[in-house]
Amino acid sequence: MTPTPIPRPMHRPHVAVAATDPYDRGVARGGQLRDGIPAAAQVYDRLYTLGGITAAQVAEDAERALDAIGRFRPAARAEISGIARGAGIEEWRVAALNARTEILARSAAVPPGECTTIVRRIPGDDGSPRTFGVQTWDWHVELGSMWHTVESRGGRHDVVGLTENGILGKMGVNSAGLALHFNILGHVRDGIGGIPVHVLAAIVLEEAGSVAEAAEIVRSAPLASSGSFALFDETDAVLLDLSPVGVFEVPSSNGTFVRTNHFLTPVLAADEKSWLYQPDSGERHDFVRARLARRQPTTVDDLAAVLVTGDGEPPVTCVPDPDAPLGRRWASLATLTLEPATRTARILDGTPADIGSRDWRVLTAA
Repeated sequence: MTPTPIPRPMHRPHVAVAATDPYDRGVARGGQLRDGIPAAAQVYDRLYTLGGITAAQVAEDAERALDAIGRFRPAARAEISGIARGAGIEEWRVAALNARTEILARSAAVPPGECTTIVRRIPGDDGSPRTFGVQTWDWHVELGSMWHTVESRGGRHDVVGLTENGILGKMGVNSAGLALHFNILGHVRDGIGGIPVHVLAAIVLEEAGSVAEAAEIVRSAPLASSGSFALFDETDAVLLDLSPVGVFEVPSSNGTFVRTNHFLTPVLAADEKSWLYQPDSGERHDFVRARLARRQPTTVDDLAAVLVTGDGEPPVTCVPDPDAPLGRRWASLATLTLEPATRTARILDGTPADIGSRDWRVLTAA
């Protein structure tokens, strides 16, 4: 079987903005993606249509998301407005990108992609805790050219990481040394009406200076959809199940967190959309945990190597199926490592199996 080629630009865009006013930061971001944001919106339009979601429903959902964002964090809504202005596109279109997870929750025909995250908290050379993390970002192959690295300065904390065209945030690390990995989960009550999880990730990275502050922001947010944030700083780490019915903390296993795409807390697992991810998510989770038990990686590079899989193994390294229809062709579009101590994000335009054959893009928030 020949894998579906992943569309990649010759030079992956890097969007760098610096302004104290969030609207101005948005205008700068949108201006650098004047072609990329409308292109991403068009791909999502195809996915919405495939899922039976009408254009009128998308517009209504986007406006509801904007209202929720504006009530919770007016600055985040201002940045979305700025992105729309800079890109020359309607505000609701950018809001729909930021709420794409919540909008797609309406659909059973377009299930979410799959991601795998590992965060390790181990003793350093001096005996003090040291934390680091790695993640694959697996998503629709049709969006393989619709993401970029980002460097945003001027808010409470500077942020570097990875996100999609038009979307405020996703995974990254900030200048205070707080890092965030992000996976999507599925609950039967997922929908529109709260803070989109991508917007919440951006807010956390801009505002929080520690794991404790980040968890407080997450617990204060009105959520209408599900996800998982792995939050870690130089000395602390926590893994959270997020859902419309509450936020729950996942216990670690010997200082290690492994996250795929199913709930790891019993209350939320009882009403999970298990048909979206299982048995794949459970198989990936068990495989990674077993591999970690044998290897016990002590560096971020060793940790990234754990995510390399091949034929006959669960698709932690995700390669698209060329025979799958639109909406079911997933791929590991990027691999990301985060190190709070150095405020560093490394982003690879490719799968974990591409490590060594492609260069990391190294970004520092400090």
